[in-house]
Amino acid sequence: MKYITYGMDVIAYIGYLRFKEHKTRSEIATILSEKEVKISERQVQKLYERYALLLRASVKENMKETLENIVKEHGGIVLSIDGVQPEKGNETLYVIREVLSGTILAAHNLKSSVSQELIGIIQHILDWGYPIQSFISDGQQSIRLAIEQIAPDIPYQYCQFHYFKDIAKPLVEKDRKLKTNIKKKLRGIREVERKIENSPSKNIEEEVASDYIAAIRSVLLEDGKPPFELPGTCVFERTNAIKDSIEKCLDKKGDSST
Repeated sequence: MKYITYGMDVIAYIGYLRFKEHKTRSEIATILSEKEVKISERQVQKLYERYALLLRASVKENMKETLENIVKEHGGIVLSIDGVQPEKGNETLYVIREVLSGTILAAHNLKSSVSQELIGIIQHILDWGYPIQSFISDGQQSIRLAIEQIAPDIPYQYCQFHYFKDIAKPLVEKDRKLKTNIKKKLRGIREVERKIENSPSKNIEEEVASDYIAAIRSVLLEDGKPPFELPGTCVFERTNAIKDSIEKCLDKKGDSST
């Protein structure tokens, strides 16, 4: 590689140590020195940066092949745009993804979410020249305005997940109350646990009771995936299944023929 006195094997090895084994620059320099490769931490950083550039170039080449295949099969690509703000007041990470293949095409941290900032990252994808069938987003106004300005003729669709999430809010709230009420009714399991813990000798019935308590505690941790998997409904169905199982055990216990 031009202006680099180290071989590609060293660059590749640095990339392996950094990404696969998560070594620091100092650790990488020490490992290479032990293999009789004279190198400083600063040189390790430079070679790591070269490795990252090579990796990025490779990703772009694979991305190009993927997008060309999608165009051949579907006639064009579908772009999803979404922003994530890790903490209030920090930069927002905007990600552009090709929906049909799941390929990430761009990711940028933006200090502002105004349309003009977003136009730059969207235009970069448009300049690649692939036919675009539609845009999808969560309905954020700045994203919609940006798309209207630079691609007014391309269809825009509101993300189905966000749509269902919005219309399901009243149901999700009722489901949350259902889970809360179930948890209130099951508070007595702690008292049963204490009795088992204080028992001088464990018998088979206490072991079975401990297993049921563990199952109930596991169910109460259910968070679901609203709006499609409601946690309260899941807890209700699973606690009912545990209840049915307990009743069957009690019936067998009282049946002298078993």
